[in-house]
Amino acid sequence: MTGTGAGNKPLSHGLIIRWSDVFEPESILIEDPFAVRESILATRSREAVVSGLRQVELYTYVSKACGATGFSTGIAKFKPGAHLPYHAHKFSEAVTILEGRARVLVEGRVYRLGQYDCAHLPSGVAHQVENEDPEGELVCHWAFATSTPVRELIDRQFPIDDRGFGNPTSADPETIVRYESDAIYELSKDAFFLDLFARRFGAVGICGGHGRFLPDASLPCHIHDFDESITIIKGTAMCLVQGRRYELSDCDTAFIPKGLPHRFLNLSDDEMSMVWVYAGSEPDRRIVDAHYCSGELTWPGADLA
Repeated sequence: MTGTGAGNKPLSHGLIIRWSDVFEPESILIEDPFAVRESILATRSREAVVSGLRQVELYTYVSKACGATGFSTGIAKFKPGAHLPYHAHKFSEAVTILEGRARVLVEGRVYRLGQYDCAHLPSGVAHQVENEDPEGELVCHWAFATSTPVRELIDRQFPIDDRGFGNPTSADPETIVRYESDAIYELSKDAFFLDLFARRFGAVGICGGHGRFLPDASLPCHIHDFDESITIIKGTAMCLVQGRRYELSDCDTAFIPKGLPHRFLNLSDDEMSMVWVYAGSEPDRRIVDAHYCSGELTWPGADLA
């Protein structure tokens, strides 16, 4: 098995993207003739995208550059008091707060979001994100329903309607899902999930949420019919992809192409949590034999399993 210790480049069907390395794509031939993809891009790192905003750092993790289809994910880091000005997209976006306190303006409607709260912004809706903390940093996870991230700045002012920690009305196009919710469910033993954005919340082409794993918790070996991005936001996770083992932490992100067996385990003594994103409008998982994840069985391909 190939690990991901310092200086190692994991060679696998999964793509591991690190927080602080330098972007170095490499095409890897997969010898398995039944593999879903003949080759993938393995990336050791990335660097901040040039945005023209000195107080905001944008990082792209999963995108077309690594072979993703229909979605992209990344991180935005805001200095104290910084903001990303009004902009819009031609696709759904979901913004999940990882650290700090955010002030999100949606065409003048103002919402305050805390840790793990999520805002879904539909296509064409102008919005602005601010770090309202004058001293601390704001870190957000973003997900787009496109593999080529792009933002269009909006030069327009909107009348302010301060909603505070309230939520949108049924007439508003945006959706806010707060982490302090009774919608948390136990997906597997000691693994607690909350869906943050999906078709039922107005999202088109993407869905995702937060997962919290107690020590020794795990998900069974499974596959999806769409690509997936998993960002580890707390603790340390062990990721298995067809017998390859990866240790992820500190916002490390795994890109798993559709149809590949994988699972996540918390083998530590502390809690582990993640933000997961699918390139599909609603969550869907197909459980397969655990030996496909451990590598004891050779994966024949999703259509043949």
